Amino acid sequence: MCGIVGYIGDQAAVPIILDGLKRLEYRGYDSAGIAVLEKGNCLGVRRAQGKLRNLEEVLRLNPVEGSYGIGHTRWATHGRPTEENAHPHRDCHGDIVVVHNGIVENYLALKQQLVEEGHKFVTETDTEIIAHLVEKYFDGNLESAVRDTVKRLTGVFALSVISRKDPNKIVAARSGPPVVVGLGDGEYFVASDVPAILGYTRDMFFLADGDMAILTRDGVHLTDFNGRPVKRQVSHILWDPIMAEKGGYKHFMLKEIYEQPRAVRDTTLGRVGQESGRIFLDEMDISAKEFKEFRQVRIVACGTSWHAALAGKFMIERLARVPVEVDYGSEFRYRDPLVGKDTLTVVISQSGETADTLAAQREAKSKGSKTLAICNVVGSMITREAAGTLITHAGPEIGVASTKAFTCQLTALFLLAMYLGQQREVLDEATSKRLVEQLTHLPSQMEDILRHDHIYEDLAKLLFRSSDFLYLGRGIHFPIALEGALKLKEISYIHAEGYPAGEMKHGPNALIDENLPTVVLATRDFADPNSHLLYEKTLSNIQEVKAREGKVIAVACEGDQEVVKTADHVIPIATTHELLLPILEVVPLQLLAYHIAVRRGCDVDQPRNLAKSVTVE
Repeated sequence: MCGIVGYIGDQAAVPIILDGLKRLEYRGYDSAGIAVLEKGNCLGVRRAQGKLRNLEEVLRLNPVEGSYGIGHTRWATHGRPTEENAHPHRDCHGDIVVVHNGIVENYLALKQQLVEEGHKFVTETDTEIIAHLVEKYFDGNLESAVRDTVKRLTGVFALSVISRKDPNKIVAARSGPPVVVGLGDGEYFVASDVPAILGYTRDMFFLADGDMAILTRDGVHLTDFNGRPVKRQVSHILWDPIMAEKGGYKHFMLKEIYEQPRAVRDTTLGRVGQESGRIFLDEMDISAKEFKEFRQVRIVACGTSWHAALAGKFMIERLARVPVEVDYGSEFRYRDPLVGKDTLTVVISQSGETADTLAAQREAKSKGSKTLAICNVVGSMITREAAGTLITHAGPEIGVASTKAFTCQLTALFLLAMYLGQQREVLDEATSKRLVEQLTHLPSQMEDILRHDHIYEDLAKLLFRSSDFLYLGRGIHFPIALEGALKLKEISYIHAEGYPAGEMKHGPNALIDENLPTVVLATRDFADPNSHLLYEKTLSNIQEVKAREGKVIAVACEGDQEVVKTADHVIPIATTHELLLPILEVVPLQLLAYHIAVRRGCDVDQPRNLAKSVTVE
């Protein structure tokens, strides 16, 4: 979850490393540091508690210069968030420095052994023992010492190491958290995530677990932990570096909310036949026969992606007529799940490096299940290990609270549901054409929602002092209620709860009074009788809230006069197919959460205690 950036080349390293660390701020951190090999073969290390501006001030007062080095933003796991515990960490003699993401589970036993051998430690971190181990095994060759070191470590880790005794070299290793290597013209980069180095190169590859990269000015050499050469496919990242900038918006989150029409359109392009209604998913090492013969689908995800998965269950069961179960990645592998060759396991992760989801994917594969990845990052670990991939085209998402990645995941799940239905021959051509037509209208309908931003600003003025919120929805709208509640609590620190509207009598009614705003998803597909039935039930739930003097904010379809009669505030959206309504519904909930958080003075892009990519358990 922390950030790593390294550079080796002919340019000044410090500005490049600092720039990369700034682009990783969205991951969450509480301290930062940098190490550069200066002239005279001296390792210059600077660290600071708090934000990167503090490190910049340290560097202004006490600069370091050199053409290669490593930097880090730390989110505390072992040891308090202090300057002393900030990375990089050094060995006893200051010859070796290490930056590290992850957790060394056996660090106490290793530390005790090193202490008995005469090593002296100055921090509370697990990372410091890595530097001491590298020192212990160093015999003049840095990569050899790192290989011996990683074999002693239990847990998960991503490392970058430099040494003044083996100069002009950065050694990086991966076992769990992501490591991406960038290839420039006579210069090379290592980082935790793509945006850190996207301004310098678009040619990069991810290390696999058990990979080590040795970066010099002459190139990058790849081996496994035993020193055997390995090869990794280089990807050309198509994201425009400008996409990772705020582009005039006050926050990344707001920019990313407004990018959703483009992102949904890009996720759809090339995958739908407008005239035939057919869905084309090319990156599949899963045959049409296998798709037809799957007896069940398991979807595994975490956080916001889990809410997308829950909505995907409704899509797949309705369009493909195959049973679907949804699991949290953190729970899946611990219950000996019943999956096998007749199961398609779908794993969803924005980053493609979420530790729990990756572990669940491996569990499913070990039991004979084919896995299909829905992911936003080409070449990430989850996509490499999947039999099929469905890449979302959201572009880089910097804000910690996911917005455009979520709507692209919903879009991808809808495409997958249609594809499964067509492969299983339960979705006819006429229905497919109607669905594709409505899918292609979504971006313009989203743009219309975004044109009415004043609605959410006005509501935020009325609601931002509330201490609790309730979000209600039925059917496929219930996962969107969960997502709306999550967005509010993530960025505004207001307690919010999503609940199935039909369960109000089983507990939530006790909470409702004039001080509890209740957000109700009361949309409907006018052409769908089942949608109308759910809508009628939802109107009854609104009446339950009003009978207890609760405030109701309803998201409803344009022209709906019934909701207007009962709700205190109505947010109108366009009507579309029942299974596509969630993609429209969530946009007002994102904007409402955003404006409330801004009113409360919260750090929208970097909420406290949260990180963008959860790469350790």
